[in-house]
Amino acid sequence: MKKVLSFSLMLIVGLLLSQLLPGVMGEGYEILSQVVFMLLGTCLAFIMINVGREFELDKNNVGSYAKDYCVAMLAAAAPWILIAVYYIFFLLPPEFWGSGAAWKETLLLSRFAAPTSAGILFSMLAALGLQQRWIYRKIQVLAIFDDLDTILLMIPLQIAMIGLQWQMGAILVIVFGLLYIGWKKMSHFQMRQEWWAILCYALLVFSLTQLIHVVTKHFFGAEDALHIEVLLPAFVLGMVIKREHSESKNDERITTAISLLFMLLVGMSMPQISASVSVTGQSIMASQPMPSWGVIALHVLAVSLLSNIGKLVPMLFYRNHSLKERLALSIGMFTRGEVGAGVIFIALGYNIGGAALLVSVLTLVLNLVLTGGFVLIVKRLAISAYHDEE
Repeated sequence: MKKVLSFSLMLIVGLLLSQLLPGVMGEGYEILSQVVFMLLGTCLAFIMINVGREFELDKNNVGSYAKDYCVAMLAAAAPWILIAVYYIFFLLPPEFWGSGAAWKETLLLSRFAAPTSAGILFSMLAALGLQQRWIYRKIQVLAIFDDLDTILLMIPLQIAMIGLQWQMGAILVIVFGLLYIGWKKMSHFQMRQEWWAILCYALLVFSLTQLIHVVTKHFFGAEDALHIEVLLPAFVLGMVIKREHSESKNDERITTAISLLFMLLVGMSMPQISASVSVTGQSIMASQPMPSWGVIALHVLAVSLLSNIGKLVPMLFYRNHSLKERLALSIGMFTRGEVGAGVIFIALGYNIGGAALLVSVLTLVLNLVLTGGFVLIVKRLAISAYHDEE
């Protein structure tokens, strides 16, 4: 619980710093922004490598995962679509309701609500002694598939933002190449897995993605440069590492510290909220006037409710288990964390801002604060279902 509250606190502190530092630092803030960007990319790669290390499948029994993947995909798609529709019809004026550009922006930004925070959830459920329950084993599979689905669906969304250019073909080749390598070489390579080694891998992945961008920018110009996000390369690298399940306490502490730093940096990357007029070059969402804080709070509550209603999809499946177990499974997937924050970070790269960005960040904070309560509900439902069976 302390870890979850710390995540929320760091995100809030980062958000406050993003509003205060530009005025305090003046021109020097541009240098800080570049440092924050590099640290963010490296931390995100570090987190995604660890998510990839959690991804384990029995290749000889792939068919048994088909239903779980479909359930996870629906559980990720439902909140995503609900929030995208909400952003369009409640945060934009009617003239943008049929705008393809507006839909692309909202579909990208609202993806933050799709992934369940696997790391937070697993550690809290384990601490409550639920490792032997069906709920724990099933939620492990669904949460990892949830993250994988988020990563894969970010690809066509980013392609949609780029448009029908040569970069689209190049990105597709890289994506399918990485997925092929990840599948063929899953858990194949014996590699060092201490925190410092994974941090070095993360720095290498981030550096390679930036090198591709710099080289293509040199030859084709800034508008036609190729930019590969670190999400998929880092995830695939984690997949191919043969995981060692014995991690030291020091590794766990430093991994948590890097996640906390990431949440702080995500908050620091937010644009200033005071801007309320349209600026040339901004996205449609960023050009809209900023509503009052009371209205923002109502939007945060509505988006939180929609995102969690969407996560109730698993209740419709696994009918051989009780309603309490299925409800516990669904509520367990309410948790949000680093991967959702990573989606917000990517949306920032496309200048998607305004009220929708602020609502997304505050919704993430609210769900993090409520995570402890969600997990306690899961525990009570699981124990109650167990007693009912007895």
